Amino acid sequence: VLMDIRMPESDGLSALETLRTKTPEIPVIMLSTYDNPTYVARSVALGAADYVLKGSSRDEIITAITRAASGDTPSDTSVLYRVKSTMSRRREREDGVPLTNRELQVLRHVALGLSNREIGQSLNISIETVKEHVQNILRKIDATDRTQAAVWAVRRGLV
Repeated sequence: VLMDIRMPESDGLSALETLRTKTPEIPVIMLSTYDNPTYVARSVALGAADYVLKGSSRDEIITAITRAASGDTPSDTSVLYRVKSTMSRRREREDGVPLTNRELQVLRHVALGLSNREIGQSLNISIETVKEHVQNILRKIDATDRTQAAVWAVRRGLV
């Protein structure tokens, strides 16, 4: 399925979530004019096979469709590949802040604007576990809210 992220009467991300719930075996490629990390991150969290910009060449779109249909991962030039690797990478902490690898993953998702539910879906953990990680992160980095935590992550190059 090739689905526009912004549709006149519906939201492509909501439609993606519904489609993945009802027919998880069908690959869905999100199509958008927006090279927006939040849209891409939400697409990753909801299980999109790829995220293609409307300005992509015909060959890039055909490659994305072919790879998704065969169950392959997105090409390394894909917008989704870039954001997905950022969300999952492990990074050495130079500043001595004692965040676990899982807390770093959660923090990257928070910085990309994902909700607790979307983070849980992306990392295959419960919403309660996400909330616990967020609280631990806030306490460890001395932040009062998710926005401060996101700014902290961006300033340290974690996102």
